[in-house]
Amino acid sequence: MRTEMHAGKMHAPDRHTAGFWSADDFRAAVEMLPLISVDLLLRNADGAYLLGLRSNPPAQGTWFVPGGRILKDETMAAALVRIARSELALDLPVSAWTPRGIYEHFYDVNFAGERGRRTHYVVLAFETRLADPLYALPRTQHRDYRWISPAGAIRDAGVHPYTQAYFKEHAA
Repeated sequence: MRTEMHAGKMHAPDRHTAGFWSADDFRAAVEMLPLISVDLLLRNADGAYLLGLRSNPPAQGTWFVPGGRILKDETMAAALVRIARSELALDLPVSAWTPRGIYEHFYDVNFAGERGRRTHYVVLAFETRLADPLYALPRTQHRDYRWISPAGAIRDAGVHPYTQAYFKEHAA
């Protein structure tokens, strides 16, 4: 069963934990509804961006920016703070993040890796510049991390096309 981070602790989704559903209920919801998520574009002092090698579907095995879905009854601000904490171990205020845009991501696979079960995300992208280096990044959603320049991300076939799109729109 899939686990998720909530308030710094691992939880299997079930209908008894706020914001989480049973795997079957979540599968049905993903079949019928778009998910709303937050992507975090974290830029270092050299202008490189942090990418993680995804451990889980739907973008499993590709380099992707960290992020996560907004939970039921969670404000965007609370989601942004929670996702930055769980995905990056960063405690940043909402004011540290700049909205980058609204995007849509479509996948032919769901969270369980089931092909032919489409997933649709409406993605709210946010960017921040980090002055200090990161240490001990969480390994729940990504099995490795690296910093890469926007031009490098665009050229790297291992970087997911949705992540490349963040950099292509600003290249010109």
